[in-house]
Amino acid sequence: QLQLVESGGGLVQPGGSLRLSCAASGRTFSSYAMGWFRQAPGKEREFVARFSRSGGSTFYTDSVKGRFTISRDNAKNTVYLQMNSLKPEDTAVYYCAAGTIGSRVAGSYDYWGQGTQVTVSS
Repeated sequence: QLQLVESGGGLVQPGGSLRLSCAASGRTFSSYAMGWFRQAPGKEREFVARFSRSGGSTFYTDSVKGRFTISRDNAKNTVYLQMNSLKPEDTAVYYCAAGTIGSRVAGSYDYWGQGTQVTVSS
């Protein structure tokens, strides 16, 4: 089993920044494809950003390109999501996920964290 714990969420004003962290434990972190998803109230969980299976490439949903950056530190078993120029529509619970293949599809991931709330509001 792989355990994932997110942190770093909070309340931020529009235009502000947050960095989310996802700490992994229990298995070899570097062998998993990691991704970030989010779910706003009343909406389905949606893809935000991910690494390729090899970890060498990154992918983003169009609405966050140029504002969000996914990164990972294999030595610390941690993946990050740096979020800049935040907008009210970024408000959601953010989840990190791990799987054996890289995908934008939530159902393809095997392990999920508990989520961290991000609220963008003035």
